[in-house]
Amino acid sequence: MKELVEVIAKSLVDNPDEVYVSEKEDDKAVVVELKVAPSDMGKVIGKQGRIAKAIRAVVKAAASKVDKKVIVDIVDAE
Repeated sequence: MKELVEVIAKSLVDNPDEVYVSEKEDDKAVVVELKVAPSDMGKVIGKQGRIAKAIRAVVKAAASKVDKKVIVDIVDAE
């Protein structure tokens, strides 16, 4: 899941070198944290959160094979 989020985010932003993705796994869920440059935050979230929702939908569809819940968090880089 980490690689999928990273590829999607890097294709959206102006500064792909500043995209960091980390993955934490629990018993029932996988949490994927996405950090981008502050100037690229709007590009990843989109108007009314549409791009963020689309990223989460794609990851959820890919995670259906794993039988675990995948949560995508977009974190402030500070």
